[in-house]
Amino acid sequence: MSGLSGDGQKIVLCMEYSIAKGTKQNDGMITGETIQRKLVLQIIQPGLAGLMDGSVSSLAPLFAVAYSTHNAHTTFIVGLATAAGAGISMAFSEALSDDGKLSGRGNPWQRGLASGLMTFAGAIGHTLPFLFTQFSVAMTIATIIVGIELLAIAFIRHRYMQTPLTKTLVQVLAGGVIVFLAGMFIGKG
Repeated sequence: MSGLSGDGQKIVLCMEYSIAKGTKQNDGMITGETIQRKLVLQIIQPGLAGLMDGSVSSLAPLFAVAYSTHNAHTTFIVGLATAAGAGISMAFSEALSDDGKLSGRGNPWQRGLASGLMTFAGAIGHTLPFLFTQFSVAMTIATIIVGIELLAIAFIRHRYMQTPLTKTLVQVLAGGVIVFLAGMFIGKG
């Protein structure tokens, strides 16, 4: 929980408590390792998958519209629709893919909620700048936010999935740049 304070720390503690409820080792004790593992399986991993999907897969449609129309309002509407549709789709996809019994991944609706909300958050992050009416300002801010989103994904992967930092930075940034460029070239085409 390093780096969290106040409300952020309370939220993580509440999530850890709700995940740990009813989870006991053979000797009846709940361990920190058990709580951490369940937190990763039930919240972090589905949320990370959602954040990655929302942040990366929405880049192509959003920036294709941005480059083809040069209209901030139209780009915002497409981004909002993409964020909402992707969030709903990912929530149901995660919730319906595995009931959690066989895999031990816990409540499917809790995982679906984590995945759906983070998908929406990832897609809406670089959409919101298009509320600015000046297109060039919106594009600049959206591009900066994309960079921040990609870095956040890399650091979450490093922290919770124990992926080496350099490896995850290269993977996430390469994927994001490829999708961004695809949207740009399609939009300019």
